[in-house]
Amino acid sequence: MDSVIRNATVVTAGSQSAAIDIGIEDGRIVQLGGAMSAAHELDAGGRYVLPGGIDGHVHLTPAGSAPQSYRWCDDWEAGTAAALAGGVTTVGNMSHPDPGTGESIRVSTERDAADGEARSRTDFFLHPVLMDPSPSELDALAELHAAGHTSVKIFLSFRRFDRSVHGYLEALRRTAQCGGLALIHCEDVALMECACTILREQGKLTAEHFPQGRPVAAERAATERAVAMAEVTGCPIYVVHLSSLDALDACRAGQARGTSVEVETRPIYLFLTEERFAEANGAKYAGAPPLRSERDVAGLWAALAQGSIATVATDHAPWKLADKLDPALDATNLRLGMSELETMLPMLWWAGVRTGRLSVSRFVEVTSTNPAKLFGLYPRKGTIAVGADADLVIWDTERSRTIDGSAFYSNADYSPYDGWTVTGWPDVVMSRGEVVVEGGRLTDAARPGRGRLAPRGASQPR
Repeated sequence: MDSVIRNATVVTAGSQSAAIDIGIEDGRIVQLGGAMSAAHELDAGGRYVLPGGIDGHVHLTPAGSAPQSYRWCDDWEAGTAAALAGGVTTVGNMSHPDPGTGESIRVSTERDAADGEARSRTDFFLHPVLMDPSPSELDALAELHAAGHTSVKIFLSFRRFDRSVHGYLEALRRTAQCGGLALIHCEDVALMECACTILREQGKLTAEHFPQGRPVAAERAATERAVAMAEVTGCPIYVVHLSSLDALDACRAGQARGTSVEVETRPIYLFLTEERFAEANGAKYAGAPPLRSERDVAGLWAALAQGSIATVATDHAPWKLADKLDPALDATNLRLGMSELETMLPMLWWAGVRTGRLSVSRFVEVTSTNPAKLFGLYPRKGTIAVGADADLVIWDTERSRTIDGSAFYSNADYSPYDGWTVTGWPDVVMSRGEVVVEGGRLTDAARPGRGRLAPRGASQPR
């Protein structure tokens, strides 16, 4: 046996067991409890040991041939360093074809897979982004699925969607036939463009007006449309970064009718509200959709505990602060996204588990087990069980840290939570049995290129 973790309080989505030893060999868990010995032993001291986090929604910029439109400031090396430091051992990256060159979905996915294998510190998987539902791109969906890329991303927020809606419906039909999952960005582009035209006419172009340019109505309408498309095509959908109760109600209505609708929310919608845009540097909070009201924040927490929201993921799309605050931009075209990979799990623990909003098992469910099931990784990932990858986090429930984004592993030089003091951080992180974080810092084992493209099957019910 290669390693043993002694005296662990093992937490899964369905159980919690104290004083358990975990045996690890060849990167996988081979024994839980009972007599065992190994050359490398680690005493958890009774602390919680959790399955590594799975962030199924990140945007890391590939090296070299990345589309100019999608050059966020974190590449695979920086982004996955931040992930490991935050207790996330597997990431799902969006694979964007370059719309300027007509790059195919197959080529972009192959490019990003190769770049991830060369540079990622974590295991990873890819969501091919369908920009053009042409016959050849539609034909590629089955090939990608057979190669283990069992999801596809579709944006209702792009002009091209309505121009090619029949092709996108066919894409959903084919995804359903393959047993795949469609990730849907739900904002109606026509409604947003109309709202932005009104802002320009009224001269309301400072950051405080950003939410009016991407209103709840646009999210609600697009979500209702996505649910209807799932009903008609039979394709399971996964609504990404849901921000409002109105949109959640549309998803719940579909779920009540038996439609396969899963919901993801992101940390900013659990911690921040639209009043932030009135701050002097309010543009730094811009994301898609925007921050919403206190009522929405409270409703999302309730839904997260109740179960109609399946996962929390970051939509990690980081920028330097100067780029976010670019004076050439206005309320209609702010740069979207921010760095959250290093803070997602600690923030959710601090505001969820420590306050009693979430049980420890529910925390594991929404950050690891549910994404593993929905993205075809379970039971290899997302749980602590014999045969699973030894992706493990020893959690320090009492460690407090004041957030300073400029000191994080991400290339972003700020965090939306700068100055917040958060209690509960990863102490030791294992990825496939290697100790990649110790004392909250990356070890030499967390080298670029150690990550692997994770094998995936079909999406599973949670």
